[in-house]
Amino acid sequence: MKLSRQTIDELAAIAADEGLELLATEVVGSGPRTVLRLVVDSPAGVTLDQCTAVSRQASALLDVEEPIRHRYTLEVSSPGLDRKLYSAGDYERFAGRRVRVKMQPGYRDQRLVVGELVGLAGEIVRVVDDRAGAVELPLGEVFETRIEVDWDAIMKEGKNRQ
Repeated sequence: MKLSRQTIDELAAIAADEGLELLATEVVGSGPRTVLRLVVDSPAGVTLDQCTAVSRQASALLDVEEPIRHRYTLEVSSPGLDRKLYSAGDYERFAGRRVRVKMQPGYRDQRLVVGELVGLAGEIVRVVDDRAGAVELPLGEVFETRIEVDWDAIMKEGKNRQ
């Protein structure tokens, strides 16, 4: 199930009114267990109050437009520390960061690449893989790319602040 372009544009406008960018709309599950997830972000981060405001306004819009004709759960969230890369611009924005790239099931070479993101060149994702070195992956064959979180560094930083 996909939302119409008009509905996505209206949801993006609601997010923009709260100073946020709508990164993605995800519909997962089926029947009464369907979840419509709106992923929002801003350079300053996302607050709970912003998520609440977007949720209330989006809920009102979706009640009128009824893009999903059965019960569903609406979630509004930030992308989180281990955020997905949603757009070509994300591959440039997060160059230099560690990533975990999962390839489509039919991809013949490495199915999982973990290493430093170099960036995107046309339709090619470039990563310095921890095991294989420099690799080039066709963007069309990428299933999902996420930022790899260095929990050890985060925990050390937390202890240093105390």
